[in-house]
This record gives sequence, C-alpha cells and structure tokens, in this order.
Amino acid sequence: MELTRRNFGKLALATGAVAAVGTGAGSVLSRSADAAATWKTTGTAVSALAGFDNQMKTFMQARGVTAGQLAVTYKGRLVLARGYSTSTALTVQPTSLFRVASLTKSFTAAAVVKLVQDGKLSLSTPVGNIISITPPTGQTKDTRWSAVTIKRLLQHLGGWDRDISGDPEWEDAVISKALGVPMELHPADVIKYQAGRKLDYTPGTKYAYSNFGYTLAGRVIEKVSGLSYPTYVQQKLLTPLGITRMAQGYSIAKHTGEVPYDSQYSGPTVLDMSGTKVAAPYGTFSMRIQDANGGWIASAPDLVRWARMFDKSSSVLNTASLNSIWAKPEIGVNSDGWYYGLGWQVRPVTTGGTGRNTWHTGSMPGTFTIMVRTYNGMSWAALFNRRDDASGKSYGDIDAALWTAANGVKSWPTNDLFSKYF
Repeated sequence: MELTRRNFGKLALATGAVAAVGTGAGSVLSRSADAAATWKTTGTAVSALAGFDNQMKTFMQARGVTAGQLAVTYKGRLVLARGYSTSTALTVQPTSLFRVASLTKSFTAAAVVKLVQDGKLSLSTPVGNIISITPPTGQTKDTRWSAVTIKRLLQHLGGWDRDISGDPEWEDAVISKALGVPMELHPADVIKYQAGRKLDYTPGTKYAYSNFGYTLAGRVIEKVSGLSYPTYVQQKLLTPLGITRMAQGYSIAKHTGEVPYDSQYSGPTVLDMSGTKVAAPYGTFSMRIQDANGGWIASAPDLVRWARMFDKSSSVLNTASLNSIWAKPEIGVNSDGWYYGLGWQVRPVTTGGTGRNTWHTGSMPGTFTIMVRTYNGMSWAALFNRRDDASGKSYGDIDAALWTAANGVKSWPTNDLFSKYF
C-alpha cells in the first residue's frame, strides 16, 4: 500500500490492511460535528508554532479523529509537545501513549546495527545462519534463502512481496489452519509457515516492503543478544537516551496512559479460535506477532528524542553505524528519488544545501503515525488513534499539512521542552 508524498515521492505504509467489514458505526457527519464542537489541547502553546496546532485541528476535525499528538524539534531542541482531542470523554496529554505501528522498524534496525557495532553480528550474514528456518514437515525450503542476508531484511530486499503472496503478519487464520496450530500465533509459527513457501523474487533484486523481514530481524536480535527483543531495545537503545515510557503494546489491554483506538471496521478475532467479531483495533490482528515490525507504543516526544539520536555520533550508535543506516541499497535510488535504508526511508537533498530527509509512516487498524527528520534541522512526529473513517479522506495528507506548518514558521523559538518530559 503506497502513499503519494509531497516532496518525497511514495511512502510505504506500515503494516498493511486487515480484511474487515463495516460496522455502520455512526456517520462521519455526526462525528465531525462533535469534533468541531469539542477541541481540547494540552501542553504548552507556542505562538510562533501555531500553524502546527491549526493543521492538526483541521486534519482531526475533518476525519473525526478523537486523539492526536504532535512533537516538533528544531536544531535538537523540543520546541512543541501537544496533545489534542475532539472528544469530551478523552484528554490526550503530550506524554500519552499511542501504538506507533511501523515506526517500530527504526528501533529494530538500530538494534541490529548496535549488535554489529558491538562485534556480535555482520549485516552480510544470511539470516538462516543465525536462526532456524525450518519448513513444515513434507515441504522444502526455497534454495534462495541462502541469499537472505540481515541487511536485505532491513532494506526490504529479502525476497517477499506482499502484493504477490500476501503479508503473513496479517494472515493469522490462514497460518493457523495450514500448520494445525491454535491462534493466537507466535512469531515462530509465522516463520515456519513462510519457510515452506517459495520466495517471490531473488533476494537483493528489488524493493518490496516486508513486515515479515522485520519479524525475522527481531528473532536475530534475540538469538544473538540472549535477551528478549523488547528488553534488548530498552536496555541498549532507549534507556541510554532517557526514554522510559515506551513499551510493547497489547492487542486488547491498555497500558497506563495509553489512548483508546477507533475504526469503522470490525472482523473476526485472531487472538483465539472463537471467531468472535471484534472492533478492528482490538483483535483482528495480533500485537504479539507484530512485535519487531510494528509493536511499540510511545509518545510523540519519545519519538523525536529517538529521532535526534540519528543527528550525530553518540555512545549508542557511532558514526560508522549511522553511515550504515543511511547507506544506499544495492538496487540504488528509486525513480521517485528515495530509497529505504535501515529502518528509514531516505531522500538525498541537494537543493538549498546538502543532506537527507528521512522518514517513516505507520498504519494499522486504529493507528496512523508519521515521523520525519529534515536535512535542515527540523523533525516532528504525529500520532493518531485511527486510520480510517467514513469521509474517505486520506490520512497521508498529514504529511503535506505538517510541511506547510513548518515552512510557515517565521522565527523558530529558542525554548527546549525536553527537560519537562524527560
């Protein structure tokens, strides 16, 4: 699933659409009317950055989005951190937690790079040399698995194309039936199922966005480090940066401070074998098998603090590690002028300076997210608690809206709110 991106070309959406059916849960007119009547903000208002607030308000009210959040940095300083709500029943703080979906991939890729930096792993190693890739009894493994390297997993060059064979992270019932195992699935079930299927293309020959590749990367992190995936990320990446709110999200239960999620769709649960119809954000997909490709929850300030790490060498990732994250893949830059590095989409910028714009989006039922770093020292993260509504309006429009806000700033403030939230 692709988005047209102003200035950036096409964006790969996070985790793919879940098959679902409409619930008829209210008209967009009633939600939009309520949204227009109720607008609540939290966090410090900054007059010079009012354009960001205005864009978030317009975007959310037009779609009946009940919870949103935005953080903006300039030259490494947190200059704006805001929570927004269009519901009388909900107050969103700047530190409220949202599912971030595929923004997760930048954390997983960085964790792999950290292991490389520490001499425990090589990006050129085939994934099958590290973890077991064993097909179901009676099935044979595609010989091209030997070319599925760690680097190719992280750059979406691993050999899987969801437009051809589907996305196994969203085919729980199919996998359950094929393997004869009950839902809720484990990552090992998805890997076993995929091990018995033919690759869609020869690894390293084309880009095709793959959630499954990042599920494999998560298992590599666990095997090499001896720690669980979330524990390794927290200990080696987040804690050194002072990021303590982030956690792996749950399929149903809420963490303290986590927002509720909305969708116009529902579908059968994949958390057990009951077939019970549930709201799309709460059980039509499994957060357990999304862990390394889309499983984290975070606040917008957490995400821009994370994004700041990529600005310069640190004790977490050194210069060589950062260079490996931004390195062009073997297939080069695509026709839209961008490429996928390690956990980030990258556009080289030469007009008005040199450098790169880097970004990622996230999308799953009940979630739409975007995180952007610009070549000239700006960054932002915006989080929402839905990705669909009866208006049919694009959620990718938030990208252009936030660029409009950033380009409209006359003078950037000198404040720094990081000490308030960390």
